[in-house]
Amino acid sequence: MQREGQVRIPSGCAISAMISTTGARMTGETIVKSMIPMHDRSNGLGGGFAGYGIYPEYREFYALHVFFDDPSAQYECEKYLKEGYEIVKSESIPIRKIPEITDVPIIWRYFVAPLASVLSRLQLDEHEFVARTVTKINSQFRGAYVFSSGKNMGAFKAVGFPEDVGRFYRLEEYAGYSWTAHGRYPTNTPGWWGGAHPFALLDYSVVHNGEISSYDANRRFIEMFGYRCTLQTDTEVIAYIADYLLRRQGLTLEELASVIAAPFWSELDASESVESSSRAYLRKVFPSLLLTGPFSIVLGFTGGVMALNDRLKLRSMVTASNRDVHYIASEEAAIRAMDPDARNVYSPAGGEPVIIKVEEGAY
Repeated sequence: MQREGQVRIPSGCAISAMISTTGARMTGETIVKSMIPMHDRSNGLGGGFAGYGIYPEYREFYALHVFFDDPSAQYECEKYLKEGYEIVKSESIPIRKIPEITDVPIIWRYFVAPLASVLSRLQLDEHEFVARTVTKINSQFRGAYVFSSGKNMGAFKAVGFPEDVGRFYRLEEYAGYSWTAHGRYPTNTPGWWGGAHPFALLDYSVVHNGEISSYDANRRFIEMFGYRCTLQTDTEVIAYIADYLLRRQGLTLEELASVIAAPFWSELDASESVESSSRAYLRKVFPSLLLTGPFSIVLGFTGGVMALNDRLKLRSMVTASNRDVHYIASEEAAIRAMDPDARNVYSPAGGEPVIIKVEEGAY
């Protein structure tokens, strides 16, 4: 007889999100509750959260969250950071020791500002400089992994069930206007600290339920532009695709959705609208960034979130709202755990982006 943990469950993984459109800050306790009814979608090999608006006192600085295997890796990484950044604050990320979370690495955070003299010499803007820093550390520094690098936001992840990860990181002590969460059931990749979700670069973070069968094609394309997939899971590439298309190519969120969850050619050929022509153009320009395979994802970014299913909707995802707070989850039960009075429950169609933004100036 096969037991739990011995069976591959390809429909596993759980995602959830909550966001206040008025910018009201909510503690991480609520998003942790959302993962409890979805416990069986996970198997303890990965859980994590991302919070936006959690570092208001350091909002002008990049918050680097880093795993280190040992003090020597931390020393070498810090030496490298000091060459290009002013380190405003350096500290251990507070944790709560619990028996469910083991093999804990050194977990550190740095609030940093790129040195103007270095940016001028390299002729780079600060976003590109930080992105290159993260790529270099994760691909060239043994035993060091930057897992979060945005302003006024942070990712928190570990090997464990997500509700335990939330307690471990003391998320009830943080408050933000937007939260995302993930419980991982690794299908084709190992469960380890760096491979847990969310995957983040700058202020973009991704949580994903499903499997990216186009990963190799996506990875080969994105690595031509300086990105490096080093964290041993297919989801990592989605974060880099988002950064490449939104930040570097200047696409809108709707256009991003049209690239990664592009409509079928038969659908595009049947329509002569301007919108269909635009979507067909994007599909021709970025064919290698189409994501194939089952997926539901939540993309977090400064001031908002976007939820998206694969175009066949092979993974479950529902949305709901109550006044200014909007919810997204793999199951309605998770939304009820966050807010029993949530209304307007809706199941987005395949390839239909659900974009929720905070009111201008409210975050």
